[in-house]
Amino acid sequence: MRILDRLITFTFLKLFVVFVVGAPLLFILVDATDNLDRYLDRGLTLAEVGMGYVYLFPRFFLWAFPVAALLASVFTIYPMTTHREVMAAKAGGVSFYRLILPMVVAGFFLTGIGVALSQVVPRSNQAAAEALGERERRQEWRANFVYITDAGESLSARRLTTSDGRMQGVTLQRISRNADDPTQHILANEAVWDEEEGWVFRDGWVRQVYPDGREQASHFVEYTPETLSEAPTDLLDTVRDEDEMTYAELGTLADRILRSGGDPNRVLTKREQQFAIPIATFIIILFGAPLATSSRRGGTAYGIGISLATTILYMMLFRVSGAMGYAGTLPALWAAWLPNALFLAAAIILLARVRT
Repeated sequence: MRILDRLITFTFLKLFVVFVVGAPLLFILVDATDNLDRYLDRGLTLAEVGMGYVYLFPRFFLWAFPVAALLASVFTIYPMTTHREVMAAKAGGVSFYRLILPMVVAGFFLTGIGVALSQVVPRSNQAAAEALGERERRQEWRANFVYITDAGESLSARRLTTSDGRMQGVTLQRISRNADDPTQHILANEAVWDEEEGWVFRDGWVRQVYPDGREQASHFVEYTPETLSEAPTDLLDTVRDEDEMTYAELGTLADRILRSGGDPNRVLTKREQQFAIPIATFIIILFGAPLATSSRRGGTAYGIGISLATTILYMMLFRVSGAMGYAGTLPALWAAWLPNALFLAAAIILLARVRT
């Protein structure tokens, strides 16, 4: 079985790489045809537009994962079916399930790569939007501002720089909800962002003012407020698009919208779709492999036809269910995962009907 496993794995991965690299180039060509005039009208040079598409490549690359998985699985199994290699394997005691196992294993690892890539894409989307003039470049600093934190506290600072994660002249005010508890003011010369600990206030004072007018103050060298969880970029006065946020950032944004009385359905659906797209890679392989054995006629045209039809169907389901999730017609989890669930059910039916 090692020779057959290597043959199937090599064929599948070779086709996957060809399709997953080629599809983004097609996406870029289509997008450039539609938008190049608009970009040039903004005063962008061809070099700047090209750099914008370099930043967009990871997004198109991720979108191509399910399509490439489908094409690779179909064009791996379909020729083996038409050339009766699948039949020969069955005659030799190798079931169809065992035959496609190398593809399934490869799909599992490709799905992991896709999930990791989905958390890189938001950053590249942000860089692309700035390079193509979709929005102004984000400042890396902010001066003399007041920010209401997720914990409901008032944060003010004389200056914030995100490049080194520092604030100067910092004040954090906590107003107690209990009338008998004191209001707390934390003042520090500077605060430094630590990825593990959060904001660390340095060289300052903790001042408590009680309802009866009493005051207490204590000096500190370092102090870490447990409730201040916002990262430096969260404190900037610019708002990012949902496509420029990671899974965790979308969850935080949804919580903020919910607390403010807004509708977080769109954000929650976008968050779930970040994982639904790469995981579709694995499901599509389970769907495409048995589908490729359903006919022995039609040649290459048949393989291309069923691949295109399946791709169009999946994209239609993805868009329709996503729109229903944005509108709140479907819960966000259902809206994002409905296409995958339907294709997984179809894959199970097709696998059950394959003669092993």
